[in-house]
Amino acid sequence: MAVYTEVTDEALMEFLARYEIGTLLAFRGIAEGVENSNYALKTTGGDFILTLYEKRVNPEDLPWFLGLMEHLAAQGLSCPLPVRARDGQNLNPLAGKIAAITTFLPGVWPRRILVEHCEPLGAALAKLHLAGQGFAPTRRNGLGPDSWEPLLQKCLPQADSVQAGLGGELSAWLAGITAAWPRDLPVGHIHADLFPDNVFFLNGEISGLIDFYFACTDLYAYDVAVCLNAWCFERDFSFNITKSRALLRGYMAHRALSGAEQAALPVLAQGAAMRFLLTRLYDWLNTPEGAMVTPKDPLDYYRRLRFHLAARDASAYGL
Repeated sequence: MAVYTEVTDEALMEFLARYEIGTLLAFRGIAEGVENSNYALKTTGGDFILTLYEKRVNPEDLPWFLGLMEHLAAQGLSCPLPVRARDGQNLNPLAGKIAAITTFLPGVWPRRILVEHCEPLGAALAKLHLAGQGFAPTRRNGLGPDSWEPLLQKCLPQADSVQAGLGGELSAWLAGITAAWPRDLPVGHIHADLFPDNVFFLNGEISGLIDFYFACTDLYAYDVAVCLNAWCFERDFSFNITKSRALLRGYMAHRALSGAEQAALPVLAQGAAMRFLLTRLYDWLNTPEGAMVTPKDPLDYYRRLRFHLAARDASAYGL
């Protein structure tokens, strides 16, 4: 979440007139994340999130994202529910962008990840995968393996300004990852970005999953690998195998990972680390001045990637 696009009072009031959510009481920007412009919206009808879709979101994908959220919510998954305007539309123009209102979920995301967070997280991810199976439309992963080489090429001219030799290392590592990438594992709808700031906890339990704007149809086990990267490293970038075991135990209590999925975990984790390293590197080099957002250090994922490159098999993750 972030704020790239400012919304005037007049534009907001005109936009809200389309909806039946009560009278505006409060409105403020949310300065976390890197993708869309997000605002906390409070009305006499309750609390909501207003999102204006920015640079990486293809407007043609928005109906799919919102449709998936509606489907998951109907299946009992706690996720934001898009609010429809009086005319039935859940997407409307605002400040030159396409915007949507979704329900607000209570809870807070964990600033310090504990082992106790990881098993519920794994269970929630598996439930998301299972709940999505009845949603027929599909969406290609626009930030999947086929996108990594073009993204790296955009970064190579300046990559070594971030760290000496970085461009050459990433080129060599990426070639190995894409050559080993599995193509025949179970596929379905995945979140693809289930970082701690997209998972809310309340009274020790998960109260909601948010930010589905990277969701797509891809390998289930890749989604697991994204979470291993996001949840199981300590602040010194050492891998916490106890957290990994808990995450995988929670996941496999609801959806078993096949032998082939388990065997592929090292390369899937490498790919997940490479994906976030490259998008963070691109943002580090290209975030516009004045944006109300702090780019994330791409070298955080460089350090994670080095661990995964040394992993010989799934035992590195506690299996």
